[in-house]
Amino acid sequence: MVDKVIRIFKMINAIQANPGISANDLAFKCEVDIRTIYRDLRVLDLIAPITNDGKGKGYRFMGKFSMYPLNFSEQEALVFSLLPSVLDEDKLPPGFQTAYDKVMATHFKEKSKQINIIEDIASIIQMGSPAYRKESPNFLQPIIQAILEQKTIDTVYHTQYRNETTERKIDPYYLVPRERLFYLFGYCHLKKGIRTFRISRFQKVEITEQSFDKGDFNIKQYLKNTWSIDRGEKNMAFKVRFSADVARYIKEEDLFVHPRMKDQKDGSLIFEVTVNNEKEFLKWVLQYGPSAEILEPKSVRDSLKAQLSQWVNMYQ
Repeated sequence: MVDKVIRIFKMINAIQANPGISANDLAFKCEVDIRTIYRDLRVLDLIAPITNDGKGKGYRFMGKFSMYPLNFSEQEALVFSLLPSVLDEDKLPPGFQTAYDKVMATHFKEKSKQINIIEDIASIIQMGSPAYRKESPNFLQPIIQAILEQKTIDTVYHTQYRNETTERKIDPYYLVPRERLFYLFGYCHLKKGIRTFRISRFQKVEITEQSFDKGDFNIKQYLKNTWSIDRGEKNMAFKVRFSADVARYIKEEDLFVHPRMKDQKDGSLIFEVTVNNEKEFLKWVLQYGPSAEILEPKSVRDSLKAQLSQWVNMYQ
């Protein structure tokens, strides 16, 4: 059995290194007869689809199959690492231990390389700290790693507006940047649904061994018509006139929705968009001051008039 496992590893390497290799050449490399190779090919085909394009054209892997990098899951790595302990050392063929060591070394090297890359990415992303805390730990590295490995995280999360700190298990799906902040979208086991978490509000993040599946979750569909980060429940159509002095800047904005824009003869810009959270959209529009005029809906226009009147009274 051990001989067969080692032989199949040799066959994978041989086919990968020489696409189109013949059964005779595989038999020569593995030091067995050709009938044994045919039997092993049937086994190997269950692991990775193999094709033979016809007589004399040999064998190759279909699709993008590749044994390197190994990309073991933690469970696979554990099972493979236990292999020597369940085998009879006296019956191991020459070269088994060195082959085994090479496989494990490759796994740990790739694992270390991936973690180092994630750490480098996390280290160059600068994040702010909440005003209520002097320091804010950067949990980007374990969160990115958990997303890539599809592992659940144990967290401690602080909700500022309720002044509440809770322990939560989260299946992390996506990181989304918004206005110099990062937000995590994922399944919250406590709330039993998809939730949004501000990264700077995490007080602890630990990766667990529990795997998850996103299923058919689609981030683009989930955020459809969402202007910034908070999803509303009611769509509202806006029409805004931006004056000529800011029109070109509006066109260069990186937006998460698709507005309709029409240039006017005087250089101004008519901007129309449907969003599901008017508060987030108004916050963006108001930063342009008098260079942005809300034309529709009338209810928002009237509300803004009332607010401006309050400001005038405040500063008189």
